[in-house]
Amino acid sequence: MTENLILILVSSFLISSVTIFTVHVLFKKKQIIDTINKRSSHTTSATRSGGLSVFISIFCISTYHYLFGIELYDYSLLIPLILLLIVGLYDDIYQLDFKLKFIFQIIAAKILIDNGLLIDNLHGVLGIYELNRVIAQFFTIFIIVAIVNSINFIDGIDGLAISIIIIFLISFEFFSNSVSPFLTITLITIVCLIPLYYFNLRNENKVFLGDSGSLFLGGLVSIYVVHILTNNYIIRPEFDLHKIIFVISILAYPIIDIIRIFFLRLKRGKSPFEADKKHLHHILLKKVNNHIIVTSIIASLSLLLILLTQIFL
Repeated sequence: MTENLILILVSSFLISSVTIFTVHVLFKKKQIIDTINKRSSHTTSATRSGGLSVFISIFCISTYHYLFGIELYDYSLLIPLILLLIVGLYDDIYQLDFKLKFIFQIIAAKILIDNGLLIDNLHGVLGIYELNRVIAQFFTIFIIVAIVNSINFIDGIDGLAISIIIIFLISFEFFSNSVSPFLTITLITIVCLIPLYYFNLRNENKVFLGDSGSLFLGGLVSIYVVHILTNNYIIRPEFDLHKIIFVISILAYPIIDIIRIFFLRLKRGKSPFEADKKHLHHILLKKVNNHIIVTSIIASLSLLLILLTQIFL
């Protein structure tokens, strides 16, 4: 099994590398280029093809094993993730109204709920434990949509969203008391994201994650969060925390950023979904003027917060 997993991961890395390059070339040939405007953090040619490429890689690996009767993970999870990917891809190419994007996110969340992913217990927060079915569904939809958008919001500078997602995925598996049912998809996703660093961080012909990638990966992260908040996920005894605090600690930056941006935009009388450059990473970028340094600072602070949370709570 270990040798087979290593082969899968090596294949994932190679397939992802080739796919990212190929789809990038195809996007450029079709003139699907990311437009530089006043909200852009880049000044060179770029495509928003990274997320699509990573998904294609994961899908190819999954399909190959599915055809041979090998279940690497619950393949039904791909249905809502594909929906989010398509919505994001359409937005990347044609620009989609945020209301319609929001509706599709709710539909994807409901599909996940119908697949058995439901937060029906708040584990004592505000003295609340079990939730009735209707409230649990509304609450789960809210959490999924919020997380999807929080990941989408932080995809504003090179390498940031990728780094935060990788930190989250590693933390999810590391703190689990047992091997999670998502281990294989976790490892495949991380390995498929690694080549994107090269294409994302280079100076010219850059490849961005795009809304297709941030919505798809945001959907994946939301699945993990809902799983954490069920009774099926148990944190290692030596790292035991209240589950809500645990989720906040391993997903701190997206949570802080979306709450801050949400209230700032409402205060200015704007839609919470109207894009701007008021995110914390944009503010840091103005001061430092280096994407890699800003990404490194935020990623390091995220890791430090996880560590401090374990030490003091």
